[in-house]
Amino acid sequence: MHQPPLTPQRSKLSIGIFLESETLTQALSQRLDHDRHLVNLITSSSGFFSFVEQEKQRLDCLILHGTPDLLQITHRLHGQATLLPAVVVGESGAAAKQAAESGQTAPEETSTTQAVAHLGLAFAYHTAEVWITTEQFNAIGDYIERAIDQFLHLSPTCRLSNTLSTVDLATDVTAQNFLMLQQRRLSDKLKERLGYLSVYYKRNPRHFFRYMTAVQRQEMLEQLRHEYREIVLSYFGEDSALNQRIDEFVNSAFFADIATSQVVEIHMDLMDEFAKQLKLEGRSDDILLDYRLTLIDTIAHLCEMYRRSVPREA
Repeated sequence: MHQPPLTPQRSKLSIGIFLESETLTQALSQRLDHDRHLVNLITSSSGFFSFVEQEKQRLDCLILHGTPDLLQITHRLHGQATLLPAVVVGESGAAAKQAAESGQTAPEETSTTQAVAHLGLAFAYHTAEVWITTEQFNAIGDYIERAIDQFLHLSPTCRLSNTLSTVDLATDVTAQNFLMLQQRRLSDKLKERLGYLSVYYKRNPRHFFRYMTAVQRQEMLEQLRHEYREIVLSYFGEDSALNQRIDEFVNSAFFADIATSQVVEIHMDLMDEFAKQLKLEGRSDDILLDYRLTLIDTIAHLCEMYRRSVPREA
C-alpha cells in the first residue's frame, strides 16, 4: 500500500525526557538536534505516565534517570505493557574514567556497568537499554540511535523482570506483543526516512557473515535455516505471522550481509530434505515446485532491504 510521505514533524524522532533534575533536563535538551528530534520534556511522574500512555504509539525513545526511583518507573511501564527504546542517564563517569586509565576496562563499558550495578540490577527496563553519563551528553544523538538499533534487535521473548517474583503472564505477553508492534512501527518509520537518518541501516561490519568465526557462521546458518523452515511450513497456510517471519529472516540476513545466493542454497537444501521425506512416504515431490514462490518472495524482500540501504542522491 502506498504511504504518503512523512511531514517534517512526523519525520522527527519523538523523544520523551524524564529526569529528576531540571538542570540535567535542560542541559540534555540543549544538546539534542531539534531538527531531527521532537523533544518532549516531562517534569512530574504523573505527567510522565500520562504522556507515555497517550503517545506510546508515536514515541521513538525515552530518556530516563538512573536513580533508585527508576525501578518503580520501569515496573509501572511494564504494568502498562509499554516497551520503548530507552537511554538511561547514570552517575558521573569520573570513576569509570579513572578505572579505564588504570587499564581495567573501557570508559563506556565501566560507566554502564557501574551505573547498573549502582541500582543492583542486570538491567532496569529491558536488555536493549543504553546507559550513559552526563559527560556523554554531547553525543546524545548517537546514543539515541544506538538505543533504537538495539531495541529493533530485542527478542520478543526477552526477560522483562529483574526479580524472581511471580510474573504476571498476561501482562508479559501483552508487553511482548507491543514490543513487536513497536519494532515494526520504528523500522517502517526509519526505512521511510532513509537518507535523513538511516539508523536502521547502520550495520556493523563486525557482525557480517564473512567476518564471523567458523562457529559463528555455523550458528548463523542454523538460525537462518530454522527461520526459513518456519516460513516455508506456513507459507500457504493462514498464518497471520507469516509477514513477520519473513521480516525476521530478512533482517537477520541483511544485518549479517548474507548474499542472496546463500538464501537460494538454504532453500534448495530444505527442498532436498522435504523431497527425501516425501519419497519415503511414497508421495510425489511436485508440490515442492510451488515453494519457488516462497524463495522469490523472500529474496525480493531481501533485495529491497539492500536497495534501500544505498543512500539516495540528494
